[in-house]
Amino acid sequence: MKSMKRIILAVLVLIFLIPSAWATPENFAAQAGQTVIPVDISARGMPLADLLALLSRQSGINIAAVPEVADLKVDLLIAAGDTLDAVLATLGKNYQLTFRFNAKQNAVIVFKAPYYAGYARQWLMPPAGGMAKADLAAALQAGAGAAPALPGVFPSTGPSDFNTEEYKRIYDNNFQEVLSSPVSTFSIDVDTASYSNVRRFINSGRLPPPDAVRTEEMINYFSYDYPQPQAADGHPFSVTAEVGACPWQPGHQLVMIGLQGKSLPKEELPPANLVFLIDVSGSMAEPNKLPLLKTAFKMLVKELREQDTVSIVVYAGKAGVALEPTPGSDKAKIIRVIDSLEAGGSTAGGEGIKLAYRIARENFRPSGNNRVILATDGDFNVGVSSEGELTRLIEEKRGDGIFLSVIGVGTENLKDSKMKALADTGNGNYAYIDSAQEARKVLVSQLAGTLYTIAKDVKLQVEFNPAKVKEYRLIGYESRVMDRRDFNADQKDAGDMGAGQAVTALYEIIPAGGGAAEAAGTADPLAYQRSEIVPSDDLLQVKIRYKKPADAASILLTKRVGSREIAAALSDNFRFAAAVAEYGMLLRHSPFKGQASYREALDLAAGAKGRDPEGYRAEFVRMLEISRLMDGMEEN
Repeated sequence: MKSMKRIILAVLVLIFLIPSAWATPENFAAQAGQTVIPVDISARGMPLADLLALLSRQSGINIAAVPEVADLKVDLLIAAGDTLDAVLATLGKNYQLTFRFNAKQNAVIVFKAPYYAGYARQWLMPPAGGMAKADLAAALQAGAGAAPALPGVFPSTGPSDFNTEEYKRIYDNNFQEVLSSPVSTFSIDVDTASYSNVRRFINSGRLPPPDAVRTEEMINYFSYDYPQPQAADGHPFSVTAEVGACPWQPGHQLVMIGLQGKSLPKEELPPANLVFLIDVSGSMAEPNKLPLLKTAFKMLVKELREQDTVSIVVYAGKAGVALEPTPGSDKAKIIRVIDSLEAGGSTAGGEGIKLAYRIARENFRPSGNNRVILATDGDFNVGVSSEGELTRLIEEKRGDGIFLSVIGVGTENLKDSKMKALADTGNGNYAYIDSAQEARKVLVSQLAGTLYTIAKDVKLQVEFNPAKVKEYRLIGYESRVMDRRDFNADQKDAGDMGAGQAVTALYEIIPAGGGAAEAAGTADPLAYQRSEIVPSDDLLQVKIRYKKPADAASILLTKRVGSREIAAALSDNFRFAAAVAEYGMLLRHSPFKGQASYREALDLAAGAKGRDPEGYRAEFVRMLEISRLMDGMEEN
């Protein structure tokens, strides 16, 4: 009897072990590689994404390209009977592509090679002559989940052992009970760095670490169809509110609050006094750092006018002035200096910041835009270099009316948390540039928003009506939450808004009197106080304080939100912002993601693209699809 039980137990163990063995990346890659393409395919100038979709239908395997290479035009002849590994090998050799496999999603992810080889600080290029055809399964023995050693392709690894990127730990905002905590106060945030940094991770074939995802920056990367402010109102931005069902949590609702800054034509922008503060230390030598920055700054220079001036300060082991103040009309001179910059040495960032502020102060324009633009990977290592020392240094300088914007670049040693702190302290914005296209967006298409402030120290305070709302949670803005009393304190620093910029905030709320379960937990009633509810049909009240760029006293703007803002047919603005928020929660593994899924976010976003002249929303839909296929992928 005992022997029979052992046999049954052994059989059961085998039943569970065999499927899991077949599900390993090596076995999935071997099976995928031997899949036969049953028909002839002739691709002549076909977008890579379209070819991979055709291969997916013929092979039964999800094969998709990251956004960076999805539009790549390829020429390829595939004969009936060719195996998938032969097709991938040819793509890899001819177009410098590499691949990752995800058995959990039955997926192959295609992305760009070469890749950066971490500590070696060399960009690896495929060998000119290629290699002999390699079997996918054998190639994967070097590392589960890594790309095979296909002809002309280097293996893709997970994060380098020498990766020193830094992200500040983020704890998602919790639900608050309205009866005990009816007011939510926070500073606006127009930074967009998190979104383009997340895209960089996706384009490298992996999902980002959770703390690289700041949901508010993901949402605010996109423009929304909010109305322009009316001159008669006297405010530099409009306020829009909309309420609808929460996609990821039945019974909950979402409140969207949108601010739209006034757009200014180029000829109405005030004269600019710009100081380019450029890191030229040794860590900036990689192609996606100083060379990319040189391209970006040359784009900006071409947009300057005669009344604008540019100075260039560089720093490595020490800081120096590379270009004295020069009018924007002398573009050739400015560009020659930019082209001459080379990387080398250590990183005395603090010394560079001091010098840049001094140059900006000496050329100060009382009615103009005075701004230092710091471009770096954030890897300061000489002199004043810690985040605390640097932010204190900038706090001393910001009272002079000089703004600081930060442009981040690079991989492996990106100091994201430090650069965000510097931009926040310097009353500027923080953008991450991962491509020439992103440089054009930040420094050309959205130049006014990036460089010209229309309102500073912008704070929002939302009071919820306990008769209508039981609990609420602010989605994102974790580092921007303020004390209630800070709202009326004009000396408290807050975020600034640029010309034409939009700011969107989402609250997830639990309606009062509904069947939805409490999320915040319960607190004991107070012994010496009682709350009295004032009858009102309002859902909430939004109060906004801001200052004009040159003023010290704030201005108050108030808007009440009631049943008229509860929409049966939700706008594209609402649905797209909700999709981005859902994506952010999935990437962050948020404890509040409820029933969120990549598929639901994908459907929401795809149906709410609306007018998308630059294609940013279409690109987001691609990122969602790729992220869905990467979900559960093992990292090395």
